[in-house]
Amino acid sequence: MDVQRKGSVTENGNVRGSDLLCTLAESEECDFSKLMERPRPLNMERKRSLDERSLNELSTALSPHLSLRNSESSSRLTDPFGSFLSPDRRSGYNTPRAENGFDTHPMVAEAWESLRRSLVYFRGQPVGTIAALDSSEENLNYDQVFVRDFFPSALAFLMNGESEIVKNFILKTLRLQSWEKKIDRFQLGEGVMPASFKVLHDPVRNNDTLIADFGESAIGRVAPVDSGFWWIILLRAYTKSTGDTSLAERSECQKGMRLILSLCLSEGFDTFPTLLCADGCCMIDRRMGVYGYPIEIQALFFMALRCALLLLKQDVEGKEFVERIVKRLHALTYHMRGYFWIDLKHLNDIYRYKTEEYSHTAVNKFNVIPDSLPEWIFDFMPTRGGYFVGNVSPARMDFRWFCLGNCIAILSSLATPEQSTAIMDLIESRWEELVGEMPLKVCYPAIENHEWKIVTGCDPKNTRWSYHNGGSWPVLLWLLTAACIKTGRPLIARRAIELAEARLLKDNWPEYYDGKLGCYIGKQARKFQTWSIAGYLVAKMMLEDPSHIGMVSLEEDRQMKPVMRRSNSWTF
Repeated sequence: MDVQRKGSVTENGNVRGSDLLCTLAESEECDFSKLMERPRPLNMERKRSLDERSLNELSTALSPHLSLRNSESSSRLTDPFGSFLSPDRRSGYNTPRAENGFDTHPMVAEAWESLRRSLVYFRGQPVGTIAALDSSEENLNYDQVFVRDFFPSALAFLMNGESEIVKNFILKTLRLQSWEKKIDRFQLGEGVMPASFKVLHDPVRNNDTLIADFGESAIGRVAPVDSGFWWIILLRAYTKSTGDTSLAERSECQKGMRLILSLCLSEGFDTFPTLLCADGCCMIDRRMGVYGYPIEIQALFFMALRCALLLLKQDVEGKEFVERIVKRLHALTYHMRGYFWIDLKHLNDIYRYKTEEYSHTAVNKFNVIPDSLPEWIFDFMPTRGGYFVGNVSPARMDFRWFCLGNCIAILSSLATPEQSTAIMDLIESRWEELVGEMPLKVCYPAIENHEWKIVTGCDPKNTRWSYHNGGSWPVLLWLLTAACIKTGRPLIARRAIELAEARLLKDNWPEYYDGKLGCYIGKQARKFQTWSIAGYLVAKMMLEDPSHIGMVSLEEDRQMKPVMRRSNSWTF
């Protein structure tokens, strides 16, 4: 169905927004055990984080052209989350709606125009952006508003002072959460958020109808585990950007968060604090061997829990969830920083592992067989650098690099400052493998030959170095940029953005690129992919105005000691 023809998308569709408060670089410093206290600033030896610099210092370093508008009031307004709101101003970015802009790349205006064309309206109100506006291909589900896909679009609108569309999206998806959800004869949990929705317009009755997909129409019929996490993170980003706490404080938003958390924090047979998931439950929504405990879900889970701590009311129901979240965060932090982390030393430890150990004194707790180490990792692992592996479960460790999970680990402070620095060191030292000619590899390396047949089920879309199997996704540019700014490495982001600018507009904003270096437009990639457009805009605006990092960054909990002991041979 052609959404534009049906009237769900308009050509101009400019949203009227108001100048809203943006955030300074300071992010929440949430002490899990003492929520109202603000820990002292972190002292990092190698690189100062954004929060330890003055905004002016970092802004000057990033762009000599950055122009910040002077505020009539020099005082900062303290928000309920223990952070500060910046003076009233827009992003300062040279968009069609910004003032006092500066010289920017000519494709920025084109990007904004394309982003606005993707807007979807429900009864006259903008409620999201469709996945792609490629009229040359069959729509399939690319004419729908995806929760995960809309996130970078939402950030772009928030950074440009247009918050109404984000608010509408949050409330509309919240309404969909309350719908009855069935796949065949099985009813899904009450807290499940939709993967996507579309607007159907009846020209005869002049009426709009929403249709949601909770996984019953998805390839493989898998419910989107990540949608609820993205929703909570976006609610916090909206609150942080606008200073408007009334939306999060609404009873329906509070209930929506509790329903999502109930699904994640329910008791069962789990022996780990991580979430057990099916294949295809996140951005990698096809069979790719990410079943079990994928890093993407664990990092989003961690960040959503921390955001929920800042948003939940301290009433009877809220306090109960706060206590459960705090306990889970302590366990999750220990587990992820210990068992999922790998660097040269830990790789060497695994290489020398003994197997079949029994009792609580075991060093090889997951009984990982050293012979299962893939050959590529010995050449891939640099002397300086490290990352969170893709998956850890009994007798199985997926050593693949996954970009989204590692970037979210940095932004949420799931990674310690030292681990965050190591991740950036890895990206720098393995630039050709992870970035190549077009940022950014969704995972590395690609699986091929017999392994590809077994893992993907001979998936013709996930062939080697294509789509989710080692393809290059421009949308990941915003995550890399945010991680670079937080770790004090903006030049890495600038270099990646310049690579993207050389081709993205000329290639009509493809969904993904193929090839070991990302040289080729993906064989089944849609053009005018909305999150490729939004990812570029967000990356540009973040780099030129680093204060925007506050929307998606959380500082480390000081009570979580980064030095942990798993055994005598595993220390941090």
